[in-house]
Amino acid sequence: MSTTNYIGKAPSRVDGPAKVTGAATYAAEYNVPGLTYGWVVSSPIAKGKITKIHADEVLVLPGVLQVFSHENVPSLAWFDRSYKDQVAPGGSPFRPLHDNEIKFSQQPVALIVAENFELARYAASVLRIEYEAAPHETNLETKRQEGFEPGRGKTGYMPPPPPRGNPDKAWEEAAHRMEAEYVHGTQHHNPMELFATTVEYHANGKITAYDKTQGVYNVQAYLTKIFGLSKDNCRVVNEYMGGGFGSGLRPQYQVFLAVLAALELKRSVRVTLTRQQMFSFGHRPHTLQYLKLATNPDGTLAAVQHHALHETSQFEDYTENVVNWSGMLYQCDNVKLGYQLAKLDVYTPLDMRAPGAATGSIGLEVAMDEMAYAAGLDPLEFRLRNYAEKDQNMNKPFSSKKLRDCYHQGAAKFGWDKRTQEPRSMRDADGKLVGWGIGGGAWDASQMKSAAKATITADGKLLVLSASGENGTGTYTIMTQIAAETLGLPLEAVTFRLGDTDQPEAPLQGGSWTAASVGTAVKNTCEALGEKLLKLAQKMEGSPLKNANFEDVEFVNGQIRLRTDANQAVVLRDVLQASGEAKIEVDGSAMPNMVKQMPYSMHSHNMVFAEVKVDEDLGTVHVTRVLNAVAAGRILNQKTARSQVLGSVVWGISMALMEETVMDHKFGRYMNHNYAEYHVPVNADIHDIDVIFVEEEDDIVNPLGVKGIGEVGMLGVAAAIANAVFHATGKRVRDLPIMIDKLL
Repeated sequence: MSTTNYIGKAPSRVDGPAKVTGAATYAAEYNVPGLTYGWVVSSPIAKGKITKIHADEVLVLPGVLQVFSHENVPSLAWFDRSYKDQVAPGGSPFRPLHDNEIKFSQQPVALIVAENFELARYAASVLRIEYEAAPHETNLETKRQEGFEPGRGKTGYMPPPPPRGNPDKAWEEAAHRMEAEYVHGTQHHNPMELFATTVEYHANGKITAYDKTQGVYNVQAYLTKIFGLSKDNCRVVNEYMGGGFGSGLRPQYQVFLAVLAALELKRSVRVTLTRQQMFSFGHRPHTLQYLKLATNPDGTLAAVQHHALHETSQFEDYTENVVNWSGMLYQCDNVKLGYQLAKLDVYTPLDMRAPGAATGSIGLEVAMDEMAYAAGLDPLEFRLRNYAEKDQNMNKPFSSKKLRDCYHQGAAKFGWDKRTQEPRSMRDADGKLVGWGIGGGAWDASQMKSAAKATITADGKLLVLSASGENGTGTYTIMTQIAAETLGLPLEAVTFRLGDTDQPEAPLQGGSWTAASVGTAVKNTCEALGEKLLKLAQKMEGSPLKNANFEDVEFVNGQIRLRTDANQAVVLRDVLQASGEAKIEVDGSAMPNMVKQMPYSMHSHNMVFAEVKVDEDLGTVHVTRVLNAVAAGRILNQKTARSQVLGSVVWGISMALMEETVMDHKFGRYMNHNYAEYHVPVNADIHDIDVIFVEEEDDIVNPLGVKGIGEVGMLGVAAAIANAVFHATGKRVRDLPIMIDKLL
């Protein structure tokens, strides 16, 4: 419709200046009048009961307004246990301050609200609470024989397909076989911005909650149900988010506590969690994976068996799609997949970037490397021999799949043909062992229902609204690009706003579906606005567009003009001025075309090539080079998309070599719950990262042809590094992260 081409280019972030100058306001930064401060008190035990809270000892401190606990919040509507947030797993969601029962270490047991932050923190430090501890269990290893299969209907969970073929017999009779267990421990999201909520209490009893969240409508629905508020009286705002990675998909307990205090005290309240407390509300679960692969004499897969067991809480059945990928990533007619949960005395795990797939790709892609060696094949050649032309899990063709191009383009640029197969056969000039490994994956290409609103004013400025989120992915920028291109306006004439329940509803920002969902809604809405503008243009005296249909015109350089004759045009500003309207606005929406999509399996794909250098004497591992080749449909912004993949690779390096939350099972508490001891990469750990976007057209996934990039870029990175470490050292490490003691 427009020849003003912004989509696919690489304009800089439109929100960049606000972020680097400090103009962007985050949840804990809103300066509201009469603000009070809340400090959360956390349980020191993992299981048991509260027997006494000595609140009177801190209530006498001048400036302490209230100590909220299970003892004084009995009248709230939140005792209705029927409500769940949009991404709640099966079970009964955790209710803060519900009763005296302790379900996990660091559970919030009280909120102290005071006139200033320092006083609230001090009062929390001297508040005496007596507990009766009970035996707890936080070690997944003790639950190996107690796993259970989750029920169907869990949010976002697809049960593994039933077995196909005869995997047991095929494995026994195969020419080459392997079996192994793969383990990775608990990981926490650790975004830089702390979780916080600032609640502004208005004189008419309304509230505005500035909350750190990946879904303002999800938080609004949660608060209105729990506190019996109307939507008109409960506005939720999040315009900027300092990282989320999935930790903001569910309403976290600070928003409940802040709103509780604001409504009870009729005051504005801010509650900010500490870094330590952010380890108390969700994590990537500790997971054990067992795989058995077998090949025929020609190197084709004869059997695939993949079973996973991971932790959940005692009160919810958190589920991930860990094993399903093993039935569709490679061609195999004999497949058996199994998935189980085990209940521990921890908080419910939570979606964390590429949930399930990031975990499952470690097991499968390392097992594929082991199988390639057992069959005497180069790991890339082995994957090519087992390339899946259709999704055997669903017995459907792929809407598009350029993974083979990822293999070939990635290998050519990385120089894979120079790799020698034998472990310990490559060294650099300094004598360090050099290893090259690969790994890859697939992620669902999804679209959700979404809405938007577009308004153009007489000065030619366009405002587009949709209550999506921006946690660093580039949402502001790509939506501005889509709107500008659709109506032929310069980027600087377009403003896109998000993150406010006063705006049209958008889905949670997660699952790599935001570009497809909100982007399509923005495109549809701007097209509807364009149709309205054309009708007004046709009413102008002497209009050259009088008899044109919408398909006959294009929007470019601030004009509506005939496609067949660019000289027959009307300036947009003139259209509005001639109409006498100060502004024209349109509401629009988008939904997935299920009729078009149902016959297909829709995914993004990638292949990662990694180089490591290992000091033979010290056991230190350096990831010196990573190339990530990605096929993810149409790339809307080359710069922000590349940044997403760069971040994914950095996290994959972290997952492979550093990242692990360590539990002291004696106390049932995470020990390294801080940035000093929870290790993540720093600049010195990161070297050359290259990104290839393989061209891929797909008009089935959505009208924009986008598949999403946020998750797929992380898949296979940790596995590629683990495989490279084996190639360098000859040591196969199946328990991540790979630390020095596992190589010496």
